[in-house]
Order: sequence, then C-alpha cells, then structure tokens
Amino acid sequence: MSQSQAMEARSASWRDYLELTKPKVVALMILTSVIGMYLATPGWVSLDILFFGNLGIALCAGAAAVINHVVDRQIDTKMARTHKRPVATGRVEPLQAVLFALMIGSAGMAILLVMVNPLTAWLTLASLMGYAVIYTLILKRATPQNIVIGGLAGAAPPLLGWTAVTGQLEGHGLLLVLIIFAWTPPHFWALAIHRKEEYAKADVPMLPVTHGEAYTKLHILLYTVIMFLVTMLPFLTGMSGVFYLFGASILGARFLYWSIVLMRDSRPNAAIKTFRFSITYLMLLFVVLLVDHYSFYLWV
Repeated sequence: MSQSQAMEARSASWRDYLELTKPKVVALMILTSVIGMYLATPGWVSLDILFFGNLGIALCAGAAAVINHVVDRQIDTKMARTHKRPVATGRVEPLQAVLFALMIGSAGMAILLVMVNPLTAWLTLASLMGYAVIYTLILKRATPQNIVIGGLAGAAPPLLGWTAVTGQLEGHGLLLVLIIFAWTPPHFWALAIHRKEEYAKADVPMLPVTHGEAYTKLHILLYTVIMFLVTMLPFLTGMSGVFYLFGASILGARFLYWSIVLMRDSRPNAAIKTFRFSITYLMLLFVVLLVDHYSFYLWV
C-alpha cells in the first residue's frame, strides 16, 4: 500500500463502511424481503418479525457485500464504475473490511436465530456464502455463466422474508425466488455489455467478453422471454389474481421491448437503459404482487 493509500485508510469514515455494504443493492433486497413477508400471510406481519427479520437479513447481505469488495479489490481498480471503492483505493484495509463483515454478519445471524427462526437464519447464511464465496470467489472468474449459476444467491431475499413469517419452505415462496433467478441474467448482462471493455481489461469472463455482444443480446432476449413466462406462474398457481396478471403483462412487455431494442441496437445507450429499467421492473413487479395480494383479501 502506498503512503497516500495508508493515509486514506487511517482516515476512513463511517461513509466508507456504509459504502462497503452496497446500501442501494441491499435496499432492493429488503424491498423484496418485506414483500415476501406480506405475501406469506393474509393478514399483517407482526412488527417484531418485520423489524428484526429485515434487520438480520440486511446485516448479513451487507456482510456479503463487504466480502465482495475485499475479494474484488484488484478487479475494482481496473473498472471506472468501481475504482473509487473504499478497499480498492486503500481507504479501508482488507483486514479491517473482513473484521467489519464478520461483525455485522454475526450480528445479523444472531438476530435471526434469536428473534426470528433458525430456518431463516440458515437460509440467509447459505445465500451469504453463495454470493460471497461461490459466486464472487469462484464462479465470477471461472465461467461466463457466472451470473446464471450465482444468481440463485441473490434471489433468496423474498424467500427469507417468507420463511421469517411462516417458519417453513413453501411452494409460493420458492416461486418468488424463481422470478428473481430468471430476472438476474438479462438484468446483469445488460450492464456487462455496457461495461464490456472494463470487464475485458479486468480479465473477468463475462458473457459479452467471451462470446461477443450479439450472442449476449440474443441471450438477454431469450432469458427475458423465460422471465416473462415465469412471472405468469403466480397467477397460474392461484397465488395472485387478475390485477397481478395485468401488471406483470404490461411490465413484461416493456422489458421485452427493451431487450429487442438492445438486440437491434436501435437506440443510443440501449444497454445501460435496459439495465436501469430492469431495476425499476423488479421493484414494480413486487409492488404489483403485494397490491394484488391485499386486494384479493379485501374482496373475499
């Protein structure tokens, strides 16, 4: 570490540690977790489960994000999107980051074990290990299918919310995982196209780097079709009603539109615009699920 980096490390602020937890990503995860909780019951979720469940999940997710910063610190220095991250710049030393991850991860697990239920705690730990170890440490550097295989870890939050309320694995909770699992490849590959040169420079085998943009765009379209079909399953299985079917169809059609625009390259900056829409899409889809859920119980 250079002298300037050492000075930055000594002067690390609370904002640097907050940045390590990837708060925007965790916020989206907690949104899906909260909605998973409410979808698991016809009534209201108790405040203690709502608070402690999401606090524990958020702390564990934040710990996984910190480990991602540590493992990827060399890659991060080569990418414009990440080169100013606290560990990459030396503002936070790797050992300090690991200790911080252990602290908040242990706190999250303790909260889930004591205040929620063991099933949710162990599933959360499994998803944490899946993201921080299996995806970040192994798959990301090993295969262009990294995000497809590793996406399962990031798809867990709505199931964690579900099990926090019910204490058991159920089909509809697993269906929420399947939706995010199918959403992840077109979401992340759009960003990978936008950042293709940076991933190539960092020697990360993302699909656009190993197979080219045309191949990746085709697969974004194919996975978007798969995702669209998967989002119909809540209606087909009786989990949701007509309101959800209408909303999911409109949102899915819009996602298909962007995937076609991206494949045809018919609009400037189509890749990053598709990526940004994919985030809005997931948020709105889960909100529609929630509104439909309570609308159903209000009418019956």
